[in-house]
Amino acid sequence: MAGPYQAGKAGNRTPPDGCIFSLITEENRMNQQDRIPAHSAPRIAPAEPIAEDASFRIADRIWSAQRGRFTGGMSPAALALSFIDWSVHLANAPGKQMELAVKAGEAARRFATYALGAAENRDTGSPVEAAPGDDRFDADEWGKPPFNLWAQGFLLGQQWWREVTTSVPGVTPHHEDVVSFTVRQILDTVSPSNNPLTNPEVIGKTVTTAGMNFVQGFNNWLEDVTRLADGRLPVGAEEFVVGRDVAVTPGKVVFRNDLIELIQYTPTTETVRSEPVLIVPAWIMKYYILDLSPHNSLIRYLVDRGHTVFCVSWRNPTAEDRNLGIDDYRRLGIMAAVDAVSAISPGHRIHAAGYCLGGTLLSIAAASMGCRGDDRLASVTLLAAQTDFSEPGELALFIDHSQMHFLESMMWTRGYLSADQMAGAFQLLRTNDLVWSRRIREYLMGERTPMIDLMAWNADATRMPYRMHAEYLQKLYLDNELAAGRFMVEGRPAALQNIRVPLFVVGAERDHVAPWRSVYKVHYLTGSEMTFALASGGHNAGIISEPGRANRRYRVAVKRAGAPCRTPEQWVEQATPREGSWWEAWADWLATHSSVDPVPAPLVPGAPEQGYPALADAPGTYVHQR
Repeated sequence: MAGPYQAGKAGNRTPPDGCIFSLITEENRMNQQDRIPAHSAPRIAPAEPIAEDASFRIADRIWSAQRGRFTGGMSPAALALSFIDWSVHLANAPGKQMELAVKAGEAARRFATYALGAAENRDTGSPVEAAPGDDRFDADEWGKPPFNLWAQGFLLGQQWWREVTTSVPGVTPHHEDVVSFTVRQILDTVSPSNNPLTNPEVIGKTVTTAGMNFVQGFNNWLEDVTRLADGRLPVGAEEFVVGRDVAVTPGKVVFRNDLIELIQYTPTTETVRSEPVLIVPAWIMKYYILDLSPHNSLIRYLVDRGHTVFCVSWRNPTAEDRNLGIDDYRRLGIMAAVDAVSAISPGHRIHAAGYCLGGTLLSIAAASMGCRGDDRLASVTLLAAQTDFSEPGELALFIDHSQMHFLESMMWTRGYLSADQMAGAFQLLRTNDLVWSRRIREYLMGERTPMIDLMAWNADATRMPYRMHAEYLQKLYLDNELAAGRFMVEGRPAALQNIRVPLFVVGAERDHVAPWRSVYKVHYLTGSEMTFALASGGHNAGIISEPGRANRRYRVAVKRAGAPCRTPEQWVEQATPREGSWWEAWADWLATHSSVDPVPAPLVPGAPEQGYPALADAPGTYVHQR
């Protein structure tokens, strides 16, 4: 089935490598597009004379992109500016210097007291505790000398350096965050837990195996490097085949254009709720994060609860899709899916749910629909999705104007942001969990971490088109246009106040991608009735939190339409804590906001008479693209 995007796609081809004139023409065409009013059509302008400064801009981008290959995508200028700002202000802060000298002396005294006490086998008072979530020194072996001294010395040094890099008078907050983050990465690199000569667990393993752990570790490393060079998935990921082991909920692809496949799932109950559920995952990930194994599939859970469920599966973009923008994703993704669901389930409003970037885009689409009087949505659910980016968390460390130019140049030359670049940024935010602990276990201990469905899905990454990601970072992250009411859709502001349907919003306690306090800010942007749930876990594990899973909890509270807003801290104090999965609370909420009387379940997915026949079995074809 041809989608509306096909007609204009031929003009969005990537210029041939090495053809500078083609690159300049492409740059000029994009500059001309940027000057077209938002309400004008078509977006593709006729050929224009080459802009006088285009060649100079091309040279800048090529130079930045080439340097990015050697810096891992980080802007040296951004890092240098941060350290210059910090060092100059520290050099001119005698009070801060005296404070650091006093604290250095206190740290030395504490270490000496601890060392003497450990040597004499007596109580030395409370040792320095690692930060919450840092379990590098939790093993019993770290409590014995000399390992306990090394651990205490490292933690005291880490504590002191935290004081050095923070609260320096006059330093720009963003620069302070960058410096503190960078120093933390350096300290993590030299942690005694990463050295086979100072890690008691590695030493014990070496003695037990007579050194064979290093042999096995080398084999593990060699296999990983080989797979990475060949473009293959990590070890064990091949055990989770899409459509066989994961993404196995039965259904049919009922709509396809050049950007999405829309899957309708086969009902498992005789009757269903009148209002269908439309799920919009992020295009930064394959959709089956929400349809993993049968026991932890959110989609299967909803189907078994008597819902007609649709889910968007995004196509993995290539360099040819470089000019796809945010509005293309809104029109050809969400709005095309809403049109299809409305035709397949006529006369029924839709429960729309968006995850991560999909939730951000859904909020934009819902606000635009509200502005135009389009009332096809019954409710909106946002899962770990930000709408206010004024405090976006540690990902903001990688996004400032200098870094934006650097990243945009790299995307511009390739036409997309590669999956490995995104994965590297996420790993840097949690090096202890995602980098060092894995390398110690697999390369020094010689032990492979068993592959699970979530890890296999995480390795099945996607790309992001140049224009879309550049617009997303500039307009939402840097300029925060959505929260400010300046984000335009077809010439009108996508004001979240125009969303007048009930909202269910989920944040996760340990989310480092969309921190829950940032997700919570949607309270300040819309006056609709809002149910907010705070789940345990991180960005993925907090959302994939099936009923019956051990050690899961959440809090939930409702803000009625027109009720006063509370701060996140006040909300935590008043929200009801519950054991178990927030899925159950959401399912009850969907039932409450649905029609009372169920309707017979559809016999077959799709609506051929309306132009939406079944095109293929779920999980479709786009999910297999790599």
